[in-house]
Amino acid sequence: MEEELKCPVCGSLFREPIILPCSHNVCLPCARTIAVQTPESEQHLPALLHPRGTAAPAPGPPGGSAAPPDPECAAGGGGDHADKLSLHSETDSGYGSYTPSLKSPNGAAGAAAPRGAGAGPGPAGSSLTCPQCHRSASLERRGLRGFQRNRLLEAIVQRYQQGRAAAAKCQLCDRSPAEPAAVLCEQCEVLYCAACQLRCHPARGPFAKHRLAPPPGHPGAPGGDGKGAGGGRKPATCAEHDLEHYSMYCVSCRSPVCYQCLEDGRHGKHDVKALGAMWKQHKAQLSQALNGVSDKAKEAKEFLVQLKNLLQQIQENGLDYEACLVAQCDALVDALTRQKAKLLTKVTKEREHKLKVVWDQINHCTLKLRQSTGLMEYCLEVIKENDPSGFLQISDALIKRVQVSQEQWVKGALEPKVSAEFDLTLDSEPLLEAIHHLDFIQMKLPPVPLLQLEKCCTRNNSVTLAWRMPPLSHNPVEGYILELDDGDGGQFREVYVGKETLCTIDGLHFNSTYNARVKAFNSSGVGPYSKTVILQTSDVAWFTFDPSSAHRDIVLSNDNQTATCSSYDDRVVLGTAAFSKGVHYWELHVDRYDNHPDPAFGIARINVVKDMMLGKDDKAWAMYVDNNRSWFMHCNSHTNRTEGGVSKGATVGVLLDLNKHNLTFYINGQQQGPPAFENIEGVFMPALSLNRNVQKCQLSTEKTQSAHCS
Repeated sequence: MEEELKCPVCGSLFREPIILPCSHNVCLPCARTIAVQTPESEQHLPALLHPRGTAAPAPGPPGGSAAPPDPECAAGGGGDHADKLSLHSETDSGYGSYTPSLKSPNGAAGAAAPRGAGAGPGPAGSSLTCPQCHRSASLERRGLRGFQRNRLLEAIVQRYQQGRAAAAKCQLCDRSPAEPAAVLCEQCEVLYCAACQLRCHPARGPFAKHRLAPPPGHPGAPGGDGKGAGGGRKPATCAEHDLEHYSMYCVSCRSPVCYQCLEDGRHGKHDVKALGAMWKQHKAQLSQALNGVSDKAKEAKEFLVQLKNLLQQIQENGLDYEACLVAQCDALVDALTRQKAKLLTKVTKEREHKLKVVWDQINHCTLKLRQSTGLMEYCLEVIKENDPSGFLQISDALIKRVQVSQEQWVKGALEPKVSAEFDLTLDSEPLLEAIHHLDFIQMKLPPVPLLQLEKCCTRNNSVTLAWRMPPLSHNPVEGYILELDDGDGGQFREVYVGKETLCTIDGLHFNSTYNARVKAFNSSGVGPYSKTVILQTSDVAWFTFDPSSAHRDIVLSNDNQTATCSSYDDRVVLGTAAFSKGVHYWELHVDRYDNHPDPAFGIARINVVKDMMLGKDDKAWAMYVDNNRSWFMHCNSHTNRTEGGVSKGATVGVLLDLNKHNLTFYINGQQQGPPAFENIEGVFMPALSLNRNVQKCQLSTEKTQSAHCS
C-alpha cells in the first residue's frame, strides 16, 4: 500500500495532498513547485483550460486583485469560440492537453512559481501539469486553494505513519531485539538508533551533508502530529465558504457542496443529493468493485504459488537433465574408449603380422645368401687349382650345384612380401559429423491422453470412444493406439492405430463389460496409457436393415425397417447388428407375396456375396421358402425339405443360439424341422435375400430385439 501513499513528485509520503481535476493527487508544497505560466500565445484561449461554460479569470490591474468574472459570461459567454476549441481540447473534463517538457521534475515546462504563490490567487494564465497523466489544469483566481484537499488520504497517511512508527527499529543494531529508531537518513534510507548513528553515521565527512529526520510517525516527523483518523480531525469545510460544512453532493460536478453553494445558484440545475446517502452508495460501489479485485488478487496469489512451484520444478528438472546429459556423454566417451581399444588391437595384430613376415623373409634370405656365398668361395678356390684331372672329377657336380643355387633366386624372391604401409583407414568423418550435430531434440514422449467421457458411449454391441491431448501440451503426436479387452476381464488387444481421436468398434459381445485405454506415440516412442474407461454393451439388440452394406437394387423405407427389391434377381441385405455369443431371435413380416418367389432368411458374415440368393456361398446360412415348402441352404447345398410355405401376411422367425451353436427357423410360429445348422461359430449378422416379387419384407418393430442369454 505504501506506493499508493507516495507523492509522484517528491516520492515521499503525501503531505497536505490536493486532488487535481484528473483525480490524481500531489502534495500541496509540490504543487507550488510545478505550477507554470501558460504560453502567451495560448492565453487568449481560456476555454482550453477551463470547464465548458466557465470563463477564464480576467487579469486584474497591476498591484490589485483579480476582478470576479461576469456571471453572464461565466454562464454562456464565448459559446461559438468554445465549440471550435472543443475539437482539439478536453474542456469537458476541466483540463487541457498540453504536451509537457521534460525539464522540470514532473515534466512541466516553464519556470517554477515562487514558493507560496499558489496559496493565494494565482496569476492570470497559470496552470498545473499532472506528473502522472501529464494533463494540464488551469489555476483559477483562488490559485491552489481552488483544488480540494484530500483529507481522507491525509488521514490514511497519518495512520500508516503511526503504525510504521510503532514498528520502527534500528536497522543496524546487534542487539536482540533492536533498539527503537531515533533518526532516519533520507539519503541512505536507513533507520538508526542513537548509538548506531554515532558509530555508523557520524555528522562529518561525506555524511555531513545527509539530512537526518525523525523516523516516520514520530511526533517530530512531517505529518506525525499523533492525530489519528478519529476525533482529532475537524469536519471538512467548504473550499469556497470556510464557515460552511459539506452537507450535499453534486452528482454533475462530482463534488461535495455546502448549503451556501446551493444558495449561490451555481448548482441550481445540477443533480444534488444528500451527502450521507451518496457516501453510503459510493462505499457500496467500492466494496462491490473490491470483491472483483479481491477475487483477482486471490487468483494472482494462487498463480504466484504455481509460478514458485514451477521455479522449483525447473530447478529440479534442470539438475536432472544435467545429470542425464553427463551420464549420456560419459556413456559416449566410454563407448569411444572401448572402440578405441578394439581398433588399437587390430593395429597391433596387423603390425605383429607384418613384422613376423619380414623377419621370416630376412632369416630365409640370410640362410640362402650364406649358402650361395659359401658355394661361390668354394668354386673360386676350385678354379684356382691347376690339376685338370682333379677339376674334371668335380666340375660337373659343382656346375649342377651352382645352377641349382641360381634357380633358388627366382623372380620375386628378392622382393618384400609385405608393405610398410598399413591398409587400415579409420573413417571418423561420420562420427565427427554426428558429434558436431549432437544437440538436444525438442521432441519428447507424448503425454497421457485425456478420455472425453461425455463423448464415450455404447449402442447395441458397439462402443464409441473419444479422447484429446491435455492443454498446453507442446509435444508432437503422430498417432494413437486404442486397446480393448475381451469383455471378460482378459488381456488388452489393439483395436485401432491412427491419427483420429474418435473411434467406434463394432461386433462386440452383448451384455458385456469392456475396458478401454489409449496411448499416444511419436518418433521418440510411445507415451503412457490413459485412465481406463469401462463400457457396458446393451442387454438387448435393436437393429434395422443396413443401407451401407445392402446391394444397390435393395430399396429401404420406413426408417430402414422395410426392404423391397427393384430386380427380378435375388439380392441380399444385412442387419445393422452383429452377434458373436448369446441367444438372439427376430421376426420378419411378408407384406406382399406375388408369383411364388423364393425369399431366403438367415444369417451371414459381413463379406457375404450380395448378388445371389442367400446361402449359395459359404458365408451365409439360410432357409429359402416358397408358397408350400422350405429348404435349408449353405454352400449351395439344399437340405431338410419341410412342408409349409409363406404367403402375404406370413411371419418368419429366426432363432440364433450361439451358446449351442445352432440355427432354427419358424413360419407363423411353427418350427421348420430340427435346428437347421450345427457348429456355427463366429460373428454373424441378420440377413435376407429377395427379388421384386416379394414386396415389403418388413422387420416387425416389436420383435427386432435380441434377448441376450449368455
